[in-house]
Amino acid sequence: MELKTSLYDTHVKYGGKMVPFAGYILPVQYPAGVIKEHMAVRTQCGLFDVSHMGEITCIGPDALANLNRLLTNDCSGMYDGQARYSPMCYNDGGVVDDLIVYKIRDDHYFIVVNAANKDKDFAWMKEHEFGDAVFTDISSTVGQIALQGPNAKSILMKIAKEEDIPKKYYSCTPHATAAGIPCILSKTGYTGENGYEIYMAADKAPELWEALMEAGKDEGLLPCGLGARDTLRLEAGMPLYGHEMDETISPLEADLGFAVKMDKDDFIGKEALKKELTRVRIGLKVTGRGIIREHEALYIGDTQIGVTTSGTHAPFLGYPIAMALVDAKYTEVGTAVEAEVRGRRVAAEIIPLPFYKRPKAVK
Repeated sequence: MELKTSLYDTHVKYGGKMVPFAGYILPVQYPAGVIKEHMAVRTQCGLFDVSHMGEITCIGPDALANLNRLLTNDCSGMYDGQARYSPMCYNDGGVVDDLIVYKIRDDHYFIVVNAANKDKDFAWMKEHEFGDAVFTDISSTVGQIALQGPNAKSILMKIAKEEDIPKKYYSCTPHATAAGIPCILSKTGYTGENGYEIYMAADKAPELWEALMEAGKDEGLLPCGLGARDTLRLEAGMPLYGHEMDETISPLEADLGFAVKMDKDDFIGKEALKKELTRVRIGLKVTGRGIIREHEALYIGDTQIGVTTSGTHAPFLGYPIAMALVDAKYTEVGTAVEAEVRGRRVAAEIIPLPFYKRPKAVK
């Protein structure tokens, strides 16, 4: 049976269309619709319930050593309040999950994992736990709300002190207050926009949601569902577990080399990641008629070069896009390819990732 986040009644109140997702019942969209929600995030602001995500702590003198053994990225040298993205691999180099680690202080780390992988991730962490450190699953006690878009800071300023709002991307204020509610305020997101992710006690999420909606009523703030979350991350070229990476796809194949530190001490999967790369993630712009979705075979002439992993019409860009895993010999930008979509070929070309980058003028 699917679970409900503490915001379930709030979503119903705002007209959310509720669907099953990752073991939860969540809104796929609200009355405004996916395209308006997407455009609100790109041009003004959107509000997301991401309370289904998993939260795990790692506490103890050996916490850092545990994380560096489990993760491909290097968590050494992080300052208090810094966040770091990392894949976590199996011994064969396949991805257990991708996650974000926050350093709260020495010997105390807060880890955010994908909802559908939470139990698997926690079991993997416990299986490899060593020394004086303990992993604890605190997911059921934590609510998470994402405020994303150019107006995010001005909205947050109405309910939080400026000194509590983190300035650097991928950093957080571990002991902040918003609308009188204790929270972790994080400058992170999954939309390609300026924005924040806010963690609070699960039962306080509805109160904070309403405070943000009130603060954003003159800033174009819209509640947003899973549909816009997916189109936004795809436009921003952000990978999704189960699509661009999984237990059969390595982080290097998923083009996440920036988060794989081969020069650090041994980590799980390191040896497997030394092998030559034979396929890699690329971006596609559809030039023919049609939309390319996931699991479509990609061809150059009669030669299949790979398969698509995600695809949609990009609302802000105004044309269809897709990501794919292709043979490493066929990754040159400008290469013309075709996808097999329901028995017919749809033309596309390889273009650089990300598809969308927010204007630099936005601080």
